[in-house]
Amino acid sequence: MHEKHLYDYTIIRVVPRVEREEFINVGLMLFCKRQKYLRIQYQIPKEKIIAFCPKFDLEQLQINLEALVTICEGKKEGGPVAQFEKEERFRWISAVKSSSIQTSRPHAGFSANLDLTFDKLYNELVI
Repeated sequence: MHEKHLYDYTIIRVVPRVEREEFINVGLMLFCKRQKYLRIQYQIPKEKIIAFCPKFDLEQLQINLEALVTICEGKKEGGPVAQFEKEERFRWISAVKSSSIQTSRPHAGFSANLDLTFDKLYNELVI
C-alpha cells in the first residue's frame, strides 16, 4: 500500500469586478511539505471573464498569473518571495487579498499520488 501524504491546495480565482465579489476559478496550487511538492497551473477563460467585465485587462492578468507561477517555481526572476521555502511561497500566494486575483482558503487532504490528485482537483474545480 502506498503511503498517503497530507497536502493543502488553494483555488486561484479571478475577480473581474472586486466590488461585486463574483469570481471565476482559473487555477490551482497544491503543496505537500513532506514531499517538498509545490505545483501551480492555470488557464484563462477569456469569454467568461469578458462576460463579467468587458473591459477587463486580460493581458495584465496573464502577466500576473505568470508571476505567480514564477514565484511558485522558485525562479530567480520571481524576486525575494521566490527564494522563500516552498511552504512559505504557498502561504504567501494563498494569503487573503482584495485584488482581482484571489485564492480560496486552503483545503487539506491525503494523497498517495500528488500529481494524480492535482490533475483530478484541477479538472473538477477549474476546467
